[in-house]
This record gives sequence, C-alpha cells and structure tokens, in this order.
Amino acid sequence: MRRANPLALRVGWLLVASIVAGVNVSTALAQTRPAPPAARPVAPATGPVNGAILQALDKVTARVSRLEVTIGQTARFGTLEIAVRACNQRPPDEPPDASAFVQILDQPPGREPAQVFSGWMFQASPALNSLEHPVYDVTLLDCRR
Repeated sequence: MRRANPLALRVGWLLVASIVAGVNVSTALAQTRPAPPAARPVAPATGPVNGAILQALDKVTARVSRLEVTIGQTARFGTLEIAVRACNQRPPDEPPDASAFVQILDQPPGREPAQVFSGWMFQASPALNSLEHPVYDVTLLDCRR
C-alpha cells in the first residue's frame, strides 16, 4: 500500500479548514511565510527649519504671492502684517506635512491695527484653521530650511 505525503496531507487539511472557516487559501498559506526584513532607516533631514513659505491671495485683484518669512520676522502683504513664530515639518520617512504658528495683523489706512489671525496653519489641511478675511487668504505651503 502506498503512503500519503505528509506535506500534501497538511496542505489538504489547511485547504479543508480554510473552506470551512471561509478564509482565502492564499491568505492562510501566506501566514506561514516568514516576515519580510525591516526597512532601512531613513536619514533625517539636514539643517533646522528657519522659516515658512506662505501663499497669499488678494481676492480683489486675484494677485497671488509667495512669501518666505523667517521665524521671528514679519512680512507685509497688502494691509496684512504676517509673523511666523514656529514652523514644524514631519520627518522624511512619514507622509509630508508642515505646520506653522502664524500671527496676522490687519492695518488698514487710518485705523488701528487689529489681530485677525493667531494660530497653527497646516499644509495638508489648509481649510482646518485658516485666515477668515474679506479681502485676503493666507495658506501654508511648506517650512523653509
């Protein structure tokens, strides 16, 4: 009498068990394979962040400007005075995103300056926390090294 191959019996029982359990056979067989080797670590980005890159839009004239503002400095756009206090960037091994703490003053001619925005802006979600102004829009594009 001929003896059955023990490996063929195991695969056969695995097939029967997976059909009964409703599991895909390829999924069940894949679970017996060794795990892939760990990914090689990615080198950190070089240099500290020293500013933010912002995009400003004048809704009346449709003028779009790219502003590079150093941390602790201010930039002017129309009647706005834009100050960047901090800018953070994700490491290169994570999905790209940046966030910046921005303070914006509106100084129309003949009026006292008024703070119209103070908070964090996010590159990946510009509408999450944005400047609400009838004439201007300001969004974060990236951090600058």
